[in-house]
Amino acid sequence: MLRSFASRYWPWAWLLLALLAAAACWNHAVVSAERTRRDVEQTARRELAAHVDAFEHYLTRSIAQMDQVTMQLKHGWEQSGGTLQLDALYRDGMFTDPAFAEVAIYDANGRLLSRAGRRRAGRTHSAQGRVPASFPFHQTNNSSALRIIVPDGTLQANQEFVQFTRRLDQRDDGFAGVLALTLDAHYLTSFYNQRLLGGNGVVAVLGDASTLRMEEHGNTLTLAPGASLFATAPELGNGVGTRLMPGAAFYDHAERLVSWRHSSAYPVLAVAGMTSLEALAPAATDWTRRRNRAFWLGLLTLLLGALATHYSRGIQRQRVRRKAAHQAYRMATEHGSDGFYLAAAVRDGAGAVIDFDIIDCNARGAYFYGLERDQLIGRRISALDQGVFGTTLLPVYLKALQDGNYEDERQMAGDGRLNICWGRRRIVRVGDCLAITLQDVSERKLHERDIEHLALHDPLTGLPNRQWLVRELPRRLAATSDRYGALAVLLVDLDDFKHVNDTLGHGVGDQLLQVAAQRLAALMRTGDRVVRMGGDEFLLLVDPAGEGNDLAELALLAERVLAVLAEPVSLGVESHRIEASIGISCYPRYSGESADHEALLRHADIALFSAKSEQKGHYRFFDASQYVLLSARAHLKHSLAKAIDAGQLSLHYQARVDVVSGQPVSMEALLRWQHPTLGMVPPVQFIPLAEASGLINRLGELVMRQSCAQLAAWRDQGLPLVPVSINVSPRQFSYGSVAAQLARHLTQYELEADLLEVEITESAMVADQVDVQAELTAIRALGVRVFVDDFGTGYSSLSQLQRLRLDGLKVDKAFTRELDRSHEGRVFFQAIVSMARALGMTVVAEGVETPAQMALLRELGCHQAQGYLLGRPVAAAAMAVTLKEIGYHSALSLVH
Repeated sequence: MLRSFASRYWPWAWLLLALLAAAACWNHAVVSAERTRRDVEQTARRELAAHVDAFEHYLTRSIAQMDQVTMQLKHGWEQSGGTLQLDALYRDGMFTDPAFAEVAIYDANGRLLSRAGRRRAGRTHSAQGRVPASFPFHQTNNSSALRIIVPDGTLQANQEFVQFTRRLDQRDDGFAGVLALTLDAHYLTSFYNQRLLGGNGVVAVLGDASTLRMEEHGNTLTLAPGASLFATAPELGNGVGTRLMPGAAFYDHAERLVSWRHSSAYPVLAVAGMTSLEALAPAATDWTRRRNRAFWLGLLTLLLGALATHYSRGIQRQRVRRKAAHQAYRMATEHGSDGFYLAAAVRDGAGAVIDFDIIDCNARGAYFYGLERDQLIGRRISALDQGVFGTTLLPVYLKALQDGNYEDERQMAGDGRLNICWGRRRIVRVGDCLAITLQDVSERKLHERDIEHLALHDPLTGLPNRQWLVRELPRRLAATSDRYGALAVLLVDLDDFKHVNDTLGHGVGDQLLQVAAQRLAALMRTGDRVVRMGGDEFLLLVDPAGEGNDLAELALLAERVLAVLAEPVSLGVESHRIEASIGISCYPRYSGESADHEALLRHADIALFSAKSEQKGHYRFFDASQYVLLSARAHLKHSLAKAIDAGQLSLHYQARVDVVSGQPVSMEALLRWQHPTLGMVPPVQFIPLAEASGLINRLGELVMRQSCAQLAAWRDQGLPLVPVSINVSPRQFSYGSVAAQLARHLTQYELEADLLEVEITESAMVADQVDVQAELTAIRALGVRVFVDDFGTGYSSLSQLQRLRLDGLKVDKAFTRELDRSHEGRVFFQAIVSMARALGMTVVAEGVETPAQMALLRELGCHQAQGYLLGRPVAAAAMAVTLKEIGYHSALSLVH
């Protein structure tokens, strides 16, 4: 019980000790201050007594001088037979001291016989010329002793003058009169010591059994003239003494230490006093210093005690929490799913840790080793984990013992000795032991492995994906740099694969991708990998790829890839062929080249682009000239974006005429780019760039706006108008805003819808039939006619033409050139005209360049023609001249 009480309340002992220490500080301060006060008081008493002793000697000596003076005057008067003149003595320099107020001689009847002395301004006494108060005494007493009295008429509490009198005798010793010497009282009380007595002290001369009282005060006391500092006549006795007198004994009610001494020769008492406040001032200063020091020391002690108590309580709480946590942890680990071990360090003779003993564990921890708890406790870890202790376990345990903690995930030995595959270890140092928690994370690791496989592999083909390549390629490049050899990537793109998806569906496209993946994987060696980059692109990672710059082996591999992919693929009842283009990049291409995986992939992509640009179904190796070409294209694309904002793009117009009359019935708006440094840039260069970069939508809207604006300008000039035909790219339909743009510009420029025509390609018709059909329906609903441009070069079918209900066909110039060259060309064109007539569509022949072609078109029943024979593309000003030549009525009849 006592131990429980002590363990619970021991932190408060610090505060109790602090209180005791603070009390000791105050006690020491009080005791020391009291001792100092007593010492100071004793010193003050001794110094005051010494001062009074000196004052008494001074007083006695001063009165003795007055005694001698009066005695000399007495003898002189008696010897002169009563004729001594005091004023003569004064004139001779006697009684000139300022202390002498008056010297007078009175006869036996009290009459003034002679007088001398100086009168100071403001310092006179009322007894001048009066018979001294001691006259009766001298008259009746035959004694020549000196009498000290208060001058008659000057009686007050504190006299300013004192009078010395002596009896004058006749020759027969009869009474002859009285000699009186009046002295300034300050002469006797000027023994005031400011340093000793302070500003509120007092020195005084008191007469025995008389009213004589003369005082000198400190310079800070303020009393009325003639007022005494003593409230009542002090009772001091006739001897020597020093005592503390209460404040009631004084006018200012200040307690004083008073010392006195009776004159050894005369009936007077020398008195000196000082206030106890000033007498004990050193003690008060000492007390203040000790009190302040005791206060701060006590406060500091209490603060330290409070801090120590707070800290100790924290330690106590931590111990309680640790104990509770240990108990809870022990209970939790005993019945938890994690294994728990407590391993004690085993040291050699030099103190180095060489092994660990398991001194405690739970049932789960023993199960991981295939043992019971009592079988595992006491075993050494080196015996349990043979083969891995010295190489992996011991360094980890030593690090945990040094750092205090360690945590990792570890794949366990696969020899079947443990009932766990992956474990998460948490090791914490506890004294010279290690607390080890082992969590079975085998299922999570298996799940993570599956997730990682999904993240790094293509779900359709099962091949590694681009993410895998980004992680693997830098490692392969680094390994290649450390050995003599090369590494190559072959970027394979399936040509026209989008058309397969669009025409046959994505299901067929996925089957083709799977077949392509299987065929490519079959070509690879052990260590080489096939990667699906996404969409219709694959990458072959060839490592190693021969030595140095020997590209023959890679070229042979590329040809084998093209050949194996070109083999027919049977999907259901149909047979398909896969064509591909390949871009090849190698590392290293030259000595000292840095291993940059991004550059390697970029070079392969550039080589692939070069292969597809030249001729599909081929392969190309990367070279620097391809990079220069692509850089030029990138620069041109950047310039195109600026050209749209800078107004460098304008429209030219090419007339479309009636085959029979030869009159213009429409005109095609053709976009031209006048570059400030490159000059006129052909549309064949910048239109594909606009489609690839997404600028085609801005270009399309620019053509719509300029065409409508030009039609409105010609209308305002009074010129006859014919429709303007504008080209719409398949990419523009993907934005779904062609019809809305047309409607907005027609409204803005107040134009009839039949003044605009739209030309689309066959690829736009088959791209996404639902969206295109909806967009074309909206365009025709506006009243805008729709033509198929370059008919015969795409994949459109009769059913698509019938379903989309288009207004006309513009037959590609390739068929127009064959009209007068072959019988087959004429028959083919005749078939197109017949089909169009059956569908109610207008037929326009493109690329008409000779009169013979024009004559055949009339013969075949073609409606309209367009080409250099009929007119080249011209600027708007030149086309205005053509419109003027048409004539208003002729143009109106042609339009309708």
